[in-house]
Amino acid sequence: MSTPAEYDAMTKEEQEAFDKQAREKEREEQAALPYSWTQDLETVTVSVPLPSGTRGKDCIVDIQRRKLKVQVKGSEPILEGELFEDIAKDDSSWTIDGGVMTIELEKFSAHIKSHRWWPHVLTHHPKIDTTKIQPENSKLSDLDSETRGMVEKMMFDNKQKAMGKPTSDELKKLEMLEKFKKEHPEMDFSNAKIG
Repeated sequence: MSTPAEYDAMTKEEQEAFDKQAREKEREEQAALPYSWTQDLETVTVSVPLPSGTRGKDCIVDIQRRKLKVQVKGSEPILEGELFEDIAKDDSSWTIDGGVMTIELEKFSAHIKSHRWWPHVLTHHPKIDTTKIQPENSKLSDLDSETRGMVEKMMFDNKQKAMGKPTSDELKKLEMLEKFKKEHPEMDFSNAKIG
C-alpha cells in the first residue's frame, strides 16, 4: 500500500497499474469470502450460498444491531462477527431462494446525511476501497437534488480523505478563515487552528 503522497507522485500509467493491481487483490479477497455482498446508501445486501436442500427452519440467523451470525444447524457458522456499523435491526430481514440466503441489512442512521459506504460487512474481513465506488449514474440521477448533493459530497469527501486532503467541510472552514483574514488584516492568525 502506498501513501497518498507516493500515489500522487506516480505517473498516470503507474497509478493505473497500481489501481489495477489493487482491484485484482480486492476481487480475490472478496471472492474468498463465504458470501458476496453489495450496497447502496441505505442497505447492505449479503448473499450466502447454502448447502443443497437447506430450508429456513434449518438455519440460525441472528441479526443484531452490530452483530451478524448465519449458521446451518449442526454446522460451524458460515459467518459470524461484528458489523462495520450499526444497522436498523427491526428493518433488516432474510430470505432463502434457490439455495441462496439473502440478508438485507438496513444501515442505521438517525439522519440520512450520516449514511456512508461500508468498506466491509464484518470488521474482521478484508476491506474494499470505498473511494472507488461509483454509484450507477442512472440511480444517481434519479435521486432528488438534496440526496444527490449529499451522495456527491460523500464521494468527494471519501476521495479527499483517502488522499490525505481536506474534506468539503474542512475546505469551507479554510475558505471562511481566508475571507476573515482579508477582512481583518490587523489580526494575527499565526496560531489559528482549524478543527
